[in-house]
Amino acid sequence: MNLDNSRLLRYIQSCTSPYHTVDTSLQLLVDQGFTELSMEEPWNLKAGDYVVNVYGTTLFAFHIGHDYRHSLRIASAHTDFPSIRVKPNPITRVQGYTKLNVEMYGGLIQNTWLDRPLAAAGTVVLKGDTPYDVESVLVDTKRPIAIIPNLAIHMNRSVNEGVPLNKQKEMLPLLMMDGKNSKSVNHTREQLEKEEQSDYDEWIALLASEVNCEASEILSFEIGLYPVVEGVEVGAQADFIVSPRLDNLTSCFGVLEGIVEAKIKDAEGIRCAILFDNEEVGSRTKQGGAGMLLPNLLDRVYRSLGLSEEDLAVDVAKGFMISADVAHGLHPNYVEKYDITNLPTLNGGVTLKLAASQSYAGDAKAFAIVKGLCEEAGATYQIFVNRSDSPGGSTVGSISSAMLPMRTMDIGLPLLAMHSAVETMGAHDQGQLNQLMKYFLGES
Repeated sequence: MNLDNSRLLRYIQSCTSPYHTVDTSLQLLVDQGFTELSMEEPWNLKAGDYVVNVYGTTLFAFHIGHDYRHSLRIASAHTDFPSIRVKPNPITRVQGYTKLNVEMYGGLIQNTWLDRPLAAAGTVVLKGDTPYDVESVLVDTKRPIAIIPNLAIHMNRSVNEGVPLNKQKEMLPLLMMDGKNSKSVNHTREQLEKEEQSDYDEWIALLASEVNCEASEILSFEIGLYPVVEGVEVGAQADFIVSPRLDNLTSCFGVLEGIVEAKIKDAEGIRCAILFDNEEVGSRTKQGGAGMLLPNLLDRVYRSLGLSEEDLAVDVAKGFMISADVAHGLHPNYVEKYDITNLPTLNGGVTLKLAASQSYAGDAKAFAIVKGLCEEAGATYQIFVNRSDSPGGSTVGSISSAMLPMRTMDIGLPLLAMHSAVETMGAHDQGQLNQLMKYFLGES
């Protein structure tokens, strides 16, 4: 396995929730010499390298060259991925089986999550001295704690014809056996309340054991389930990488490579990397691309450097942003699902994504710029356009460029089985994205 892929898969293995993606990325940059800043304190900036943890699930990193006004370049990606999120009061029981009450996060392919060992990761919030003084700690069981079993074919003879799965019924993971039967309809209200509290305590006790605290200290949690699968090379000639969370940790990793290169090369101007949260659910959050986060962060950078609002407006107008999110690679079993002349394949390199609807960010000049960057960086590229009778998906690129009116181009690596529990990419593509991002952010 080449170095790019080996490092990518180690990164993915650590990034089991958006919180862990930010924590892993932050540590990677701090180890490279970036100075961590707090959103809650004033910034006193000069030429150098900085990183900010934004609400635990979004990351903003930037390099300031000695010539601040040389150029403004931004690369973005997103930290979140389709997953199964645990609801509050999640314990439910059926005839001695204990299950978790969950909801789906993003547009996951549900049946790919069946019969897979699932671990849990996210954050747990602990009591502080005041209601505002709470502490958020990471949790990752690493070991599988749940599974969603399929129904045997003998009881569902049409399963191979495609069976819809009800999110509230068929998608509840099995947690354990406990010998208790389901709650009796004859119980009094007081008995039911005590039983429900006991169920909640049981889940909280599991979390408390993972973070080594008293159950009474836990106020809340945000936990997702993820498949316990390590990424591997696949194919007679190891042409493929198969792993969970390729959407969109491949892009996060490439963006990080770029901002580290900006530090190594001591690039002029201001070079930024932002890893947004909540792209999979629309981005309309305080830490998502459909808000004022990126404009506000840039405003803080410019003000701290003694630059004006006019300086920022001019640099935004002259600047450039690349939004990195995965693309649909050609599936050889479903060629009819793709455009007839734009057919990106695995191992074909970085994919430039275009849409007349502007569901992907880009215009003719942005497209030409990125083609030129790829050629200068030595990165192979190809083009993706949806079939005219298929709307396809969208990305954070168009959304964030509407909030920050900067010329932007959407790109990404081609995948098969996007939004599956396990996705497939070309083994030679990550290196191409890394080359482009290093050139884009690292060269003056």
